[in-house]
Amino acid sequence: MKTLSFVAAMTLAGAIAGAAEAEPPVLTVYTYDSFVSDWGPGPAVEAAFEATCGCDLQFVAAGDGAELLSRLRLEGTRTRADVVLGLDAGQIAAARATGLFAPHGQALDGFTAPGGWEDADFLPFDWGYFAFVYDKGAVAEPPASFGDLIASDIRIIIQDPRSSTPGLGLLLWVKAAYGARAGEIWRGLAPHVVTVTRGWSEAYGLFLEGEADMVLSYTTSPLYHLIAEGDASKGAALFDEGHYMQVEVAGRIAGSDEPELAEAFLAFVRSPAFQEIIPTSNWMYPAFLPREDWPEGFAEAEMPARGLIFDPEEAVEMRKQALGEWLDALSK
Repeated sequence: MKTLSFVAAMTLAGAIAGAAEAEPPVLTVYTYDSFVSDWGPGPAVEAAFEATCGCDLQFVAAGDGAELLSRLRLEGTRTRADVVLGLDAGQIAAARATGLFAPHGQALDGFTAPGGWEDADFLPFDWGYFAFVYDKGAVAEPPASFGDLIASDIRIIIQDPRSSTPGLGLLLWVKAAYGARAGEIWRGLAPHVVTVTRGWSEAYGLFLEGEADMVLSYTTSPLYHLIAEGDASKGAALFDEGHYMQVEVAGRIAGSDEPELAEAFLAFVRSPAFQEIIPTSNWMYPAFLPREDWPEGFAEAEMPARGLIFDPEEAVEMRKQALGEWLDALSK
């Protein structure tokens, strides 16, 4: 009996060990909440990458983009992340300052946004323009400038720049368009602000519930309603001052336990297999998919005549100034 029990135990132990050895490696990717939602690109990205990598891709949602950076700072070298997906160009200098990121090693030719891209550590995966989205039934004549918006009775919802990348984008947008007059613009906008949310999802949800006439989002947001829902009732107001451009980026963690897998994932991010998922799930422009391959509606959609963007280092300084102006205006 003892001998049979010992043999059985050893057989079971061997089976468990074999199963453990057969478990695929895990790649942990930190990203923002909407990326991994049921309607976001996360599920399709996970399925497509796992079909080729022999691994288990695990997304970890960390709030909005600004919260994602805050989590990385808090965790430091103890972070579980192998890859971070969803920071934007305005956060690059701060992210680089953590010392956590390694070069991405990917070719940058073919980037589809105006101005090109040269950063060796952060790989763009999509881009777009911030805009105020409106319901055509509530706003018959959308404003064509910040001045028009200030002069109107339109109610808006915006996001907090301390926790949201669109919120930060609006700060930089006003600063890029108006410079030293940014504080004046914010004082004019403040009475129109119904509420300030922590992130984009909450703000857009409130807008869809009719809590405001316009919401800070993207020029591509109406494409979602049109393509996915057959609803043409939403529009994006195009401003004469131009629109601030958001470039979303991915980066690999230098201390990753799976460095080769992290490199393979970044190569996948640049590939058509990933890029083709982005337009009709993240509702942004794909960074490396030729425009002739964009889904119907994207290439034809009207874009701002002028794009605005600060370089990463300049964005850090502009953020400090703009945040003070924003807080001052909204606290009165």
